[in-house]
Amino acid sequence: MARDTVTLADVARLSGVSQSAVSRSFTDGASVSEKTRARVLEAAKELGYRPNRMARAMVTGKSRMIGLVVAYLENQFYPLAIELLSRKLQEQGYHILLLMAENSEAGTEEVVRNLLDYGVDGIITASVSISNDLTARCESAGIPIVMFNRSQDDPRLSAVTSDNLAGGRMAANFLVAGGHRKIAHISGWQGSSTGRDRATGFVEALGDQGLQPFAVEDGMYDIAHLRDVTRVMFGGVEQPDAVFVGNDHMAIAAMDVLRFELGLRVPEDVSVIGYDDVPQASWPTYDLTTISQPVDRMIEETVDVVLGRINGDKDIAHRQISGELIIRGSARKPEVFRP
Repeated sequence: MARDTVTLADVARLSGVSQSAVSRSFTDGASVSEKTRARVLEAAKELGYRPNRMARAMVTGKSRMIGLVVAYLENQFYPLAIELLSRKLQEQGYHILLLMAENSEAGTEEVVRNLLDYGVDGIITASVSISNDLTARCESAGIPIVMFNRSQDDPRLSAVTSDNLAGGRMAANFLVAGGHRKIAHISGWQGSSTGRDRATGFVEALGDQGLQPFAVEDGMYDIAHLRDVTRVMFGGVEQPDAVFVGNDHMAIAAMDVLRFELGLRVPEDVSVIGYDDVPQASWPTYDLTTISQPVDRMIEETVDVVLGRINGDKDIAHRQISGELIIRGSARKPEVFRP
């Protein structure tokens, strides 16, 4: 039998079960015995049948697809998060449709409109902003949006982040406990909640101990810009003796400039702290002290929120997950430190 003529009814006849049982056998989470499912799958294999998921979506109104919008993948945190997110959603019978967007409301708007045309059941955005008009359109279409690793002052948007204020404070307190007094900050992009909150926590913690930052510059989450900022910040007569960098991706690049261009020793001449705890942070080349983002828990919460909204939960969630300080060798270690 030619594959393009095989129908669900053909599979039902060969396997000796009802068409509804065949349908349930191909539906994740549906109630069907393992014996029946095995018979159906064997018959489908023999006939060369595969279910048409797009057709099923038209009937059920559910595509079992979650749209994921990401601005950039250079930061090693995001490939890891996407892998975990995809696996968690697959466990629940969903798959992701990944689209890249410019890190701007206009760029995000075009991508999200495309996702709406694909009929996704929900949308997760990773470090991109959403316009009010686009939020309203998704809301009217019944498509929930959950922001991952960024939040926004909009009561219609759910968000899952790490506790960025606390993380910034933790970095400052650790550097002060290590005896540093000329402490600088190269922040994440200040147009993002993550960049702002980490910087705010850092500056507030220094202020609590009677200190002002040596310098605060926006690294823009851009490596070329970050390198220029590092050269200027550490190229003067007076230099910081420590720097908190807004994420590990930038911190690793800053360490390369400090060591290989400016001839400074880390941590003997300058201590460096990052944020995220990406896998590369533990490499011996960098041995980066950093604030961890608990990505496993953040992904679990994100999946919980988006599927809850899809299944009718009306509550808008704003969940912050506490990270921890990961002490390695890139920053001077205080004799006593209590986070």
